[in-house]
Amino acid sequence: MQTPVILVVEDEEVTRLNLVSLFQGEGYQVIEAINGDEMYQKLETNPVNLIVMDINLPGKNGLILARELRQKQNIGLIFLTGRDSEVDRILGLEIGADDYLTKPFNPRELTIRARNLLNRTVAQPVVEEHKSVVKFNGWTLDENSRNLTSPTGMARRLPKGEYRALRLMLDTPGKIFTREQLIRHMTGRELRPNDRTVDVTIRRIRKHFESDVESPELISTIHGEGYRFVGKIDK
Repeated sequence: MQTPVILVVEDEEVTRLNLVSLFQGEGYQVIEAINGDEMYQKLETNPVNLIVMDINLPGKNGLILARELRQKQNIGLIFLTGRDSEVDRILGLEIGADDYLTKPFNPRELTIRARNLLNRTVAQPVVEEHKSVVKFNGWTLDENSRNLTSPTGMARRLPKGEYRALRLMLDTPGKIFTREQLIRHMTGRELRPNDRTVDVTIRRIRKHFESDVESPELISTIHGEGYRFVGKIDK
């Protein structure tokens, strides 16, 4: 397998150089950018597998850039930020980031998360690329495009985390999945104390097709255990 390429997008020079050195020490090819414009220039000429991006960038911030990226490309994305803000973390995950670390972070933790993400997106690309469609209660979920299409034909491309959580439940309807199982399937990491990522993701999924997210009909909350799909898989 070709050596994965990591793009570090960070405007603070010392932090950027430390990140470049860290990933190079792990054997990755590393390129760097200081803002969104430079990031897009590097993406045009390099086969990037993972972006490690600071949220607080000059010009367009990381949240805006991530939203633009998700409309065009499917690249692994880890956010870094100095803000210890629940709102920023949730916004980043809703937009489609695969993971999130708050500065200061443990360098070893970052390299482990990067490796786990690359193992899913680079070493086993067939899982993401082969065509497979699941239909449920008149809705259609396309594995190749990650599009969720309504009974009236309206399509919405799901962020990676939402897609993975929904697809896992659709593959085994009726089975209860714990938050620990869901977070590992969505992001490859373990559940942290007070981590609301799974709950936020499930709520986002419900908004797509539940008429009342407070009284869901298709994804049921099993208190003290987790979530399960209770709708009907169409033949």
